[in-house]
Amino acid sequence: MRKRYNPYTYPRWLKNLRAACAQFMIPICVFQSIRTLIFPTGFDILLLMIIIFLAVAIHMQII
Repeated sequence: MRKRYNPYTYPRWLKNLRAACAQFMIPICVFQSIRTLIFPTGFDILLLMIIIFLAVAIHMQII
């Protein structure tokens, strides 16, 4: 059986870590998008997609 996902049962330190990551994700996305526009390499594009995915997942509380 699959365990149910309940973010309210997480320890306090993990909730604080998620909140800190959520605050820093948007500035990191902006910085990486500017970097991708200036130096468009495959690694930069892949990194930008991963960062955007993580930012959306944290914002929507999927992760």
